[in-house]
Amino acid sequence: MRKVEVVPYKKEWSKLFHDECQKLQDIFGSEMIKLYHIGSTAIPAIHAKPVIDILAVVMDVECVADYNKEMEEIGYDARGENGIAGRRFFRKGGDERTHHIHMFQKGHEEIARHLAFRDYLLAHRDEAQKYSRLKQRLAAEFPDDIKGYVNGKNAFIKKVDEKAKHWAKRGDHHVNEVD
Repeated sequence: MRKVEVVPYKKEWSKLFHDECQKLQDIFGSEMIKLYHIGSTAIPAIHAKPVIDILAVVMDVECVADYNKEMEEIGYDARGENGIAGRRFFRKGGDERTHHIHMFQKGHEEIARHLAFRDYLLAHRDEAQKYSRLKQRLAAEFPDDIKGYVNGKNAFIKKVDEKAKHWAKRGDHHVNEVD
């Protein structure tokens, strides 16, 4: 059973992201276009489940399955689309999860959504802190129920997604890329 653990931000999450990116580049080579650190571990000063979320942009998502054996060799479990059309999802660590990889083909709308969410929270510390407090409360409320924890975040995430989409369209801001 997966425990729901939310911990304060750790500086080493950035290093873990970079270390994993090198492994992915070695496997996918020129098929890999760009790698981004997303999710709560990419946002300094907020609490997060200690799972590094990586957004990987590839040339052709249909080719990703060709690399499943190599991904398994470095500890990943291929999960296919896993609920999002056009995504290839990988997880590492089983019940003691350490990494998630969300792979999308260049141009997929989910890329912009994930990056806008991350960048919005980076630029709006008050919203990031609200998210942090929500995650802490839900982890305490659902310590053995990952679905309850995830469902408890949905309304907040949808609201921030909407704000982030409009904020990103305005383009009157500049957030440095985290990693």
